[in-house]
Order: sequence, then C-alpha cells, then structure tokens
Amino acid sequence: MKNFPARLIAKKRDGHSLSSLEIQDLVEGVVDGSLSDAQLGALLMAGFLVGNSNEETAHWTRAMRDSGFVHDLSKIPGIKVDKHSTGGVGDKVSLVLAPLVASLGVPVPMVSGRGLGHTGGTVDKLLSIPGFRMDLSPEEFRRLIENNGLAMSAATDAVAPADRRMYATRDVTATVESISWITSSILSKKLAEGIDALVLDVKCGRGAFMKDLEHAKRLAQSLVRTANLLGCVTSARITNMDRPLGRAIGNALEVEESILCLKGGGPTDLREIVLLLAADMLVAGQVVEEEGAKDLAASALEDGRALERFRLMVQAQGGDPEVVDQPRKVLGEAPVCRNLCAKTGGYLEDLDPFEMGWTALELGAGRRVASDPIDPLVGLVCHKAPGDRVERGEVLVEVHARQQGEAEEALQRLEPLFKIGEDLPMLSPLLLATVGPQD
Repeated sequence: MKNFPARLIAKKRDGHSLSSLEIQDLVEGVVDGSLSDAQLGALLMAGFLVGNSNEETAHWTRAMRDSGFVHDLSKIPGIKVDKHSTGGVGDKVSLVLAPLVASLGVPVPMVSGRGLGHTGGTVDKLLSIPGFRMDLSPEEFRRLIENNGLAMSAATDAVAPADRRMYATRDVTATVESISWITSSILSKKLAEGIDALVLDVKCGRGAFMKDLEHAKRLAQSLVRTANLLGCVTSARITNMDRPLGRAIGNALEVEESILCLKGGGPTDLREIVLLLAADMLVAGQVVEEEGAKDLAASALEDGRALERFRLMVQAQGGDPEVVDQPRKVLGEAPVCRNLCAKTGGYLEDLDPFEMGWTALELGAGRRVASDPIDPLVGLVCHKAPGDRVERGEVLVEVHARQQGEAEEALQRLEPLFKIGEDLPMLSPLLLATVGPQD
C-alpha cells in the first residue's frame, strides 16, 4: 500500500471522505493482503458508523469491480441488460425473464449466485437440470451471448475478489447491514459482467433481507444512484416478499414451474413480476417504448419464443433440452410426497414466506452454510396462496422429501402456517414502489 492504513482508517473514523485514489489503495491492500484483518475490520466499522458519501460508495464499487476480471462485451451489438434480485422465497424469476428478454432482441449476460439461508439461488435451480453447466469461461460466456443473446453463468473467484474478503469480514464484524457496503458488494459483481444497463428487483417483507419499505427504498436508491454514477443505466422495482412468489419452493420444482410460465401458464403473481421486469429490461435495451413493453413481453410467452430461447440456452450449456417437454421425467422426483389438507373451509389469510423457506431448507433444498450440499428434488408446492378460497379436505401444500420422517417433520412445521379464516383478507400489492435515477 502507498498510504499508511491507520491514517486512512482514522480519516474515515473522524468523519472525512476518502478520495478515489485512497479507496483504490485500500482495495488493493484488501486483495494482496497488505491490509490486515484487524485493519479491514476497523475500516468497515468506521464506514458503518460514519457512513460513506454517494461519491465514496461509487469509488468503492468501481475499485472493487476492477479488483478482478471484468468482461468486455463492447463488440457484441445491442445494449446489454441484466437483472438482479436481492432474493426471496420462490423467486425463480430469472429463469423465465432472461430467455424471454433475449428472445426479443436484448442481449442478457447474467452471472448468478448460489442460495444461502432461506432464499434459493439461480445457480442451484439451473444445476438441477441434468448436465447443465454454469462454470463458463469468459470466452464461452461471451460466445453464448453473441450467438444466442443469452448466457447464465455462476460467479467465479476471479470476479471482484476484494468483495469476497470484505463480505466475509463484514459477516464477522457486525457490519453487514451498511447500505453503502451492500451497494458496493452487489454492484461490484454485477458491473463486472460488462453490462450497459441493469434492472433491480429489491424484495421487501418477511421473506426478504429488507423487512420494511423504508429500508428497501434506501437500498434501492443507493443501488440506482451508484450504478448510474458509474455509467450503467439502472432502475429498481421494490416488490412484495411478504408471501412466497409462485407456488413452488425448491430447485427442480421451481424449474418445472418456470417452464410452465414460459409456456404461458403458471401462477399469476410470478407472471406479473416477470412481465413487469421484462418491460423494464426491454425499455432499457431500447427495443420498445414503455407503453408497449409489457404487451410485447406477454406475446413472447404466449407464442413460444421465450420457451424456445430457454430450450436453446439449456442445450447450449450442456443440459438436457427434453426438460422443456417432460420436466418431471428429466428432473426426477423426490421419493416421498405427502400432502397437508385443510381441516376447515374459508379463505387462506396468510402464509409466512420466511418459515416456508426454512421448511424447504430443512428438507435439503437450501444451505445453512456455504459448504452444505443441495438436494435438487426436495421442497414444497403450495396449492393455495393467500386470498384463495379453501374447502375442507383440499390440499394446501405438497411436501417433497427424501425420507418419510423428514416429510412428517415438515408437515408439523407447516400446519400452523396455513391460517384459514371466514373473511377474504386484504392483501398488499406485488409492486410496492419504483425507484428511478432521479429518486
């Protein structure tokens, strides 16, 4: 490092802004190890307590992005657009959205992560398709986008290595919640994709990391502001995660539901979020005006273009394309399937997504720690969503499990979650807020 770390830590601690060069020097120290763990922890805590200015957050994001490999997609025609979700229960939107938007002429380079905790990851879902590869080299990634308009890859250690160490240190120093550090962590990896525009889906509610609208707005505004400062045209939607999205929770089960949506069916809430974000991506990609964007996206679901682009992606990345036509046969089924049935009639009042997500995790659909294995076949399929009419004896949820005992435990955990009352409940909308560059 060119600077003495203690001087820069003290400067931040005392409420002063760090310059672009000072931040770059610190990030280089993070990567090469010349900034010790103690110094990094102190720096992150100083930033957490004092806060970073908008310009500092942008400097941190740029330096962290440039700490590793950055894709150059400039020779590929068109405006390259990606989408990022902050994660939620049953959130399989990317599996439908990416091929849908690509089928309409917008190149979609998408680098995704694995799930951790009660929310699932796009990587885990796609890897439940036999043979599907997400360990793409930069050359493969670029070639797939050039030839097919679409590539869905797993994040690698070569991308934003500074963030990997900083994230791990935040996790053990109680500095995870800093909006500035969250912003730099997310965007340093997204902007390394070489994208021109980004659409954000910031989840809000019990099943999300942002539990209330105020904090979700603050994060969305920080992400949008920072990305635009760095030259990536970005907007955000804040969407409801106070109930599960769609009906399926679990990797192969969510792939099956995604294929149903690509065929023009599927749950109405999943379709609504897909079309909302697809319209934003199509406008960002400058292929259509805002007024007709959602209708154009809907037409690609109805006429099969989106489905065929998904089939092409699966085949190009080594997966079995027959999954499109016979998903359950190709993906397989869990050995045990048990149903929870309604003991009374009425309306389903509520369904806690956090508890639903953790029940699926306990079955093996998620990870407690990053090294845990994933069982792609287990999970839940909800037959009823909040607001639905329920008759006595109707199936509320299917439990897909590896063993009978695990299914029984899941049923016991699930039963109190399905609250049935006499009156139709008032449900909050799926779209809670929109954040643009000027907000």
